[in-house]
Amino acid sequence: MKKFFAIAAAAAMLIAAAGCSQTTNETAGSETESDLAYVRDNGSLKIGYTVIDPLNYTDENGELTGFETEFATAVCEKLGVTPEFHEIDWNSKEMELDAKTIDCIWNGLTITPEREETMSISTPYLENRQVLVMRAADVDKYTDSVDGANVVAEAGSAGDELALADEFFANANYTDVQSQATALMEVEAGTADVAVIDYVMATASVGDGTDFSDLTFIDKSFESENYGIAFRKGSDITAEVNSIITELVNDGTLKEIADKYELTPLLIAE
Repeated sequence: MKKFFAIAAAAAMLIAAAGCSQTTNETAGSETESDLAYVRDNGSLKIGYTVIDPLNYTDENGELTGFETEFATAVCEKLGVTPEFHEIDWNSKEMELDAKTIDCIWNGLTITPEREETMSISTPYLENRQVLVMRAADVDKYTDSVDGANVVAEAGSAGDELALADEFFANANYTDVQSQATALMEVEAGTADVAVIDYVMATASVGDGTDFSDLTFIDKSFESENYGIAFRKGSDITAEVNSIITELVNDGTLKEIADKYELTPLLIAE
């Protein structure tokens, strides 16, 4: 009987040891897993974006282009991978990232403390702020107040956060919409009075010579924002991309891309 208990005890110790060993290996595996190696093994960087002129949009030849498109392509070339662009629902961007449907969010993403808690974000490279887009005929009506106005902004965007939190919008009728492009169309159609969108987009998308020639925007000097590229939390791609951004700044490539899309005054990457 003693011999039986001794064998049983020994077996239990072996099982426990094996269990501990397996847990340690799993933990070590999760700690040492390289996101950079994962992307390079796949041979591509899956980039999540939404349509924002002049960041990511389709040109007259049906090709995806824009500041972010060219910037991402230049970075991917140095990473040794192919850029693979995936249009996403901006409000689901973090779920897409965590599920590895995409590898990064590269589309005028505003850096915030809350986002830095859940994602790994690159060095800032472009300045932005939120502005109010409206029909040119309504400028006098909404310059000082949007009380009673129907206001829209893209769900999950910096404009959405501003409209929900800033006292300026306290007495407006606010609704979130699918995208910034949708917000502009709502104002164009008269189903909304004011859209809260990125200054970067407004300068390229409304006014003379654009598809929204009867719209204009008011800059209320809301708080300045910085754009960054978001990767999965703890990703080792971020440091590599930061290093490449520095290279692209030093060799003039990033300025050349910014010049092409008239964004040079907003460029802040060094």
